[in-house]
Amino acid sequence: MTQIERLLDIMRRLRSEDGCPWDREQTLETLRPYAVEEVYEVIDAIDREDVEDHCEELGDLLLQVVFQAQLRDEAGEFSFDDVAKSISDKMVRRHPHVFGDTQVENSDEVLKNWNEIKEGEKAHKAAPRSLLDKVPHQLPALLKAQELQKKAAKVGFDWPSLAPVMDKFKEELGEWEDELEAGDLKRSAEEFGDMLFVLANIGRHLKLDSEQCLQDACAKFRRRFSGMEEILRDQQDEMQGKSLDELDSLWDEVKAKEV
Repeated sequence: MTQIERLLDIMRRLRSEDGCPWDREQTLETLRPYAVEEVYEVIDAIDREDVEDHCEELGDLLLQVVFQAQLRDEAGEFSFDDVAKSISDKMVRRHPHVFGDTQVENSDEVLKNWNEIKEGEKAHKAAPRSLLDKVPHQLPALLKAQELQKKAAKVGFDWPSLAPVMDKFKEELGEWEDELEAGDLKRSAEEFGDMLFVLANIGRHLKLDSEQCLQDACAKFRRRFSGMEEILRDQQDEMQGKSLDELDSLWDEVKAKEV
C-alpha cells in the first residue's frame, strides 16, 4: 500500500459508520474555512523557511483535498482518482513542449501556449454570464481587487497609465475625508473601501502584488513591535502605562537597528 492509498483508506474509515463522529458530521460547507486556513499555513511555513513544518502543512492541505474528494465520492459524483486524473491530464495537455512535439524557446512562449490551450479548453463549456465570474468570491480582498481589475482591463476598461489612477485615488481620498467630516460612518466605510480598491489598482499598474505588499507591511509591524517588547523585557519593563511618545521612541530605536 502506498502512502496515498493509506491516507485514502484512513479517510474512508473515519467516514464509515464505526468511524469518527466529528469527521462523519463534516460537509463541504463546514470544511471550507479549513481549506483556506491550510493554504495560508503552507505559505507561512515557506516564508519561515521551516522545512519540517512545510512538510507537515502540505500534509494538512492534502488531507483537505482527500476529505472533500471523499464527500464527493460518497455522493457518487467523483473520486480522488478522478481528481488526480483530471490534473494529470491537464498538465500533460498544457505542456505539449514536454509531452508532445511543440517547440518553445523560453518561458514566455510556454505561458503563451498555456493560455491558448486554456482558452481552447473553455470553448466547450457554457460561457459565464459575466467576465468577472471566474474570479473566486473567497479570495483575500486585495488579491480579489487586482484580479477583478485584470479581467476588466482585458476588454479595455482600464486607465492607460498610472497618472489618472493617482488622480482617482486623490478623488477617493477627498470623498472619504468629506464623509468623515460629515460624520456618516456608513458612507465613510464605503469610501474607505473605494480608496483601498484604487490603491490595489495603483499596485497593479506598478506590477506590484498588493496582497504581498500588505503582508510584508504586516510582517514588518510584527517584527518591530516584537523588537519593542524585547527592549522592554531587557529593561525589566513593560508597555502598559507608557506614553505614546515613549512608545514612538522605542519604535524609532528598533527601526534604526534595521537600517
